[in-house]
Amino acid sequence: MNSDSLADMDTISSTEQAADNSVDAGLNKASRTLQTLMDTVKQQVLGRDDVIELAIIALVADGHVLLEDYPGSGKTTLAKALGEAIVNDGASGVDEHIVAFRRIQFTPDLLPSDVTGVPVFDSNSNAFHFRHGPLFAHVVLADEINRTSPKVQSAMLEAMGEKQVTVDNVTYPLDDLFFVIATQNPLDLVGTYPLPTPQLDRFLFKISMDHIDRDAELSVLDTYKQRRQASVDHASVTRSEVLAARQEIDETVVISPAIKTALVDISRALREDDRVLQGNSTRSMVLMLPALQVCAALRGRNYVSAEDVEKLLPRVLGHRIELAPGVTDMDKVLRDNMRQPMDELARSTLR
Repeated sequence: MNSDSLADMDTISSTEQAADNSVDAGLNKASRTLQTLMDTVKQQVLGRDDVIELAIIALVADGHVLLEDYPGSGKTTLAKALGEAIVNDGASGVDEHIVAFRRIQFTPDLLPSDVTGVPVFDSNSNAFHFRHGPLFAHVVLADEINRTSPKVQSAMLEAMGEKQVTVDNVTYPLDDLFFVIATQNPLDLVGTYPLPTPQLDRFLFKISMDHIDRDAELSVLDTYKQRRQASVDHASVTRSEVLAARQEIDETVVISPAIKTALVDISRALREDDRVLQGNSTRSMVLMLPALQVCAALRGRNYVSAEDVEKLLPRVLGHRIELAPGVTDMDKVLRDNMRQPMDELARSTLR
């Protein structure tokens, strides 16, 4: 091999190394953004580290979260802390009506226009102007979403699925960072409208929240004054940083064909299980892919592993699968159908 060929190979090698370093730097920056966001929210919400992590995974993966919780469990604090930790940075194209956080208290008499916004007549200009509703925010807390009518739920479905609202045949885009944390009380069923399957399918995760442990509850009581001050002085990340982290993770975190094969095999096994009345949709698997990438990035990896699948799959499928009458143990059904595909995934990674 002559000296020119060796020089060309050295040039190619150095170029590839520079590209790898650039990828690593970009992913590290994205991971730091997510970690800052997580640390900021943890200052306000104690004893809920798993829930905080899942909420941030859903936010960056462009999904939404349904919390099934008890009153006073910290859902409003979580949503508000997450929303206020993300600030606008004056990026071009950002609607001036977009705010950090909005809370919507759903009631049976709520109208779609109360959520989306409504045209208002201005006598000075002799014209109608659109008054933006509470959906125009980075983070929206949809409190007790199952207490509102199907008509309002349908308006939420368009916003969550397509990031837009339509009022009087005019479509208004929502922010790219639009994220919904919805809640429902698992025990209080009086005067509720159960969410239909299409609405449930819009949520990436459904999280059942139990009461926090004794030590965490004591810490909540001991630090409430400090946390109230921290809500003013907290660290923050910009909207552009979060969107850049989303793009970087999407482009650099690798999902192997073996991971996708395992997801498809688990889904098909569930649909064929006699204990399952209705299996999960293909869309649920598509929505899960970016969540797996974010989960891997939070753990400092540029590839999705079986560990990520085992962590997220029950959260993604739990509210999408309808069990046959008489079957109540969802966890066992999932474990049984995950066993063989996950074993095959583990063997494929050893080869």
